[in-house]
Amino acid sequence: MSDLIKEIQKRKTFGIISHPDAGKTTLTEKLLLFGGAIQEAGAVKSNKIKKGATSDFMEIERQRGISVATSVLAFEYRDHKINILDTPGHKDFAEDTYRTLTAVDSVIVVIDVAKGVEEQTEKLVQVCRMRNIPMLVFINKLDREGKDAFDLLDEVEQKLGLTVCPLSLPIGMGSDFQGIYNIWEDNIQLFLEEKKQKVGDSIKFDDINDTSIDDVIGEKAAKTLREELDLIQSVYPEFNREDYMNGDLQPVFFGSALNNFGVRELLNAFIDIAPMPQPKESETRLVKPEEETFTGFVFKIHANMDPKHRDRLAFVKIVSGTFKRNENYLLVREGKK
Repeated sequence: MSDLIKEIQKRKTFGIISHPDAGKTTLTEKLLLFGGAIQEAGAVKSNKIKKGATSDFMEIERQRGISVATSVLAFEYRDHKINILDTPGHKDFAEDTYRTLTAVDSVIVVIDVAKGVEEQTEKLVQVCRMRNIPMLVFINKLDREGKDAFDLLDEVEQKLGLTVCPLSLPIGMGSDFQGIYNIWEDNIQLFLEEKKQKVGDSIKFDDINDTSIDDVIGEKAAKTLREELDLIQSVYPEFNREDYMNGDLQPVFFGSALNNFGVRELLNAFIDIAPMPQPKESETRLVKPEEETFTGFVFKIHANMDPKHRDRLAFVKIVSGTFKRNENYLLVREGKK
């Protein structure tokens, strides 16, 4: 296998989409934290530490507390090179998000457990469905009171027109929230109360009817969990990677990004199933990632970040070949180098 193909297989580029305030920036940040790209999360909003979240880097974002620009964040995890395109959730900047979605190979949709599916999420998911982009759903903020897990799954199916396949299940919610049963890896992760920031170690169970589960989470919760898992097996389709890749099936994960909960599970499953760079349709033909010649397209231009200079920064998605610094490349639209 050539080096180029090895490099291609290592890469995963995805966008995170949601309605404003569903916790997209927090999730982005926690993914970077698990990937070791940042050392501490900037979501601390106390007066002593005035740090904006890493992905919200322009002044307007700091003022309004929303992501405006699409910034590209990269980190390495389990020998993969991962690029996150942070997209604005705010409808004033929707144009930006639509353009960014041309540059991703897959998408994570973040939904707030209390508010459920909101209008901006519906619009963005529609765009992804038109392009058959593979989607993972992350239901966030489980440490707060919210809707019942099954009601939410129904809402996602009906409002977004998705076929969901739960790969994790919450045990309780809000004040009763105890943890998550990870269907994908078949283990339970407990949520410890100490500042609600620590993630309990995973406890692995070979059999869901094992009575030791009752000792860990209590008989009532264990009984509910077993009933819910039975229900999931009878109602929802089994995960099938091909259906997911074609945009016909959407895995669902539960968690709380603010409390680092369920994020690692999401990331691990993402690495296992998400697509590597895909062939891209151009106006004349389909361009395959393993081609030798360098091709790419600009999906965003940042201008005037520094008032003293007339600066422009172009974000390019590489579709094939290798990008080299200080080379001149042909801009097809203008026929100029």
